[in-house]
Amino acid sequence: MQSESQESLFNKNTKAILVLIIAIIIIILGLCRSIFFQSNYLLRSFGESSVDPEIAFNNNKPTFLEFYAEWCEVCKEMAPKVSNLKDEYQKDINFVFLNVDNQKWDYYIRKFEVNGIPQVNLFDGNGNLKSTFIGKQEEINIRESIANLEKKVESQEEIINTEFSAIKENKNNEISPRRHG
Repeated sequence: MQSESQESLFNKNTKAILVLIIAIIIIILGLCRSIFFQSNYLLRSFGESSVDPEIAFNNNKPTFLEFYAEWCEVCKEMAPKVSNLKDEYQKDINFVFLNVDNQKWDYYIRKFEVNGIPQVNLFDGNGNLKSTFIGKQEEINIRESIANLEKKVESQEEIINTEFSAIKENKNNEISPRRHG
């Protein structure tokens, strides 16, 4: 009889410890959630807060145009840097974010010859392309180009880093004999 009570006490203690461990894991995941998912959240919020490109190119303000994809690891890595730039300059510069997976932006993808992402294009207030950054970039390089936009420096530069994601071929609009639509 005493061993039965010891076993039931052991089972209760084991269950309590197990519940405590699960609670601790859930709390840790909840606290670290922002660290793990911040980049994905930022990329989604970019698309939602983006200025329409037609408005951006016609309102006489400089434009920061980024082509990105939510699956792009380099885009995720750069998202916090881009977010810092957006927070700092959004009053003076249009920020346009175009997801390369959205066929709605195919015209701009072709127009600006996007074949690697992230690709950032900087335009002056007249819509003239001044800088193109392809791949992973240091925030300071983009800041310098933005400063040159404000100073109206007359130059055009293209900076390509080997760390970028190739755009995946989007086959959503392809028509095949077996596809109806």
